[in-house]
Amino acid sequence: MKAVLPAVARGLLEPHLPAAIAPAWFTTPAEANAMIADAAIAWVDMQPTALVADAIRAAGPDLKWVSTIYAGLDAFPLDLLRDRDVTLTNGAGINAVTVAEYAVLGILAAAKRLDVVLRAADRQDWLKDAPGKIELDGTKTLVVGYGTIGRLIGDRLAAFGVEVTGVTRSGRDGTLTPDAWVERLGDYDWLVLAAPSTDATKALIGAQELAAMKPSAWLVNIARGDMIDQQALHAALTDGSIAGAFLDPTDPEPLPAGHPLWTAPNCMISMHMSGRSQTQMFQRGAALFLENAHAFVAGRPMRNVADLASGY
Repeated sequence: MKAVLPAVARGLLEPHLPAAIAPAWFTTPAEANAMIADAAIAWVDMQPTALVADAIRAAGPDLKWVSTIYAGLDAFPLDLLRDRDVTLTNGAGINAVTVAEYAVLGILAAAKRLDVVLRAADRQDWLKDAPGKIELDGTKTLVVGYGTIGRLIGDRLAAFGVEVTGVTRSGRDGTLTPDAWVERLGDYDWLVLAAPSTDATKALIGAQELAAMKPSAWLVNIARGDMIDQQALHAALTDGSIAGAFLDPTDPEPLPAGHPLWTAPNCMISMHMSGRSQTQMFQRGAALFLENAHAFVAGRPMRNVADLASGY
């Protein structure tokens, strides 16, 4: 069976592929679109992610399995895959540690106002007092999306003495359900977004939610930029209704020069670096693909099979 695979992963994959898989290695979007026409398997991750959707739409009727190292599936034509009964496996867990570390980085940077310190250093200005005096110990964090990444965030924050509450669809293990967390927003010092991107999470944080937060609270987003109403966030930062925001993703990306968020008060933007702040992403992705490839050929269950109806 034919598999369209990224040439950059050839050295990691080729010696270990099942004999039943005939690889076709692409280096350009045009090659991926051409090769997928008669392929049964496709790993066609590309940047920007719109190219992935283009490639999948170019697939023929033989396509049975799409693999991706991305955890978020908002760029994928899920309806098309569902209609064609194509299995999609994602990269949940591949970037989990580094993304969780980035969330903690954001909270620490906000607590101690490292952004202010670094800007003073750039000016060679020796500050006479600390611009950030929050101690994490004893503070409270709400993590919206308490899956693999959310739990890792919670574990790391707990080591700093932070009381962590998660939000899940089921309300398992003492977490809050989607209909219960907004009314509790005023209880928390940190609001962390770590949920998968779906239609239900678009503009999850708007004017109402921002108004419900403590004026001293920070918003930390390591999920997707479209989860926040950017205009409402800018207004909240400008009028001081929240203390600040640490934004790894934004909407759009890249955030254009001159966008109001670049200069919004107390706003730190890290240019969606969280998942890329590591050296093992492709190695982990290749290992996951190989594990699933052997399972696929043998007819065994695969890891990280996405729920196409739910979007993750």
